Amino acid sequence: MSITINLLPWREQQRERRTRRFYHLMVVMLLVGAGLGWGIAKFYAAQVAAQQQRNAFIEAQARELTEDIGDLERYQTDALRLGEQLVLFQTLQTQRASTVELFNALAGSVASGVVYQQVSRSGAQVSVEGVAASERQVSEQLRQVADSAALGVPSLSEVESDAEGSGRQFRFDVEQPSLATPAEEQP
Repeated sequence: MSITINLLPWREQQRERRTRRFYHLMVVMLLVGAGLGWGIAKFYAAQVAAQQQRNAFIEAQARELTEDIGDLERYQTDALRLGEQLVLFQTLQTQRASTVELFNALAGSVASGVVYQQVSRSGAQVSVEGVAASERQVSEQLRQVADSAALGVPSLSEVESDAEGSGRQFRFDVEQPSLATPAEEQP
């Protein structure tokens, strides 16, 4: 007597169990893979959003710095302009006092019979044009200018008879020492 055992139904059940286990494992792996992919995508999206915020902040700071640089350049331009104006005002203030000194010196040195027609100044150099009745009065005028403490030694540039022939027109240049700079005083 021989006993025959049919293992076919048992093998069929084992095969179905293994197939179900494989499909369950595949579904779990698919869910784990999808979850992991979703997590990585969320992580990268958060990183991109954070970088965009940093970029936006840097761009805003760059704009503010550009505006500040523009303001600084305007302030520097204003400071230079104000510095130039201050130098101009100081020069005008100095010239105001020296102009009064010049006219006082010229008025105090006018010889009898001499009339100044034009006085001009360029820096410390003063040019005077005038009319006198005679050459003696022109000489006297030059002596009185030379004796003035506020003026230097005059340099006569021309003497000629006036258009009517009744007097002498003359022109001389003189330096106003109070305006001369050290470089101008040296030969």
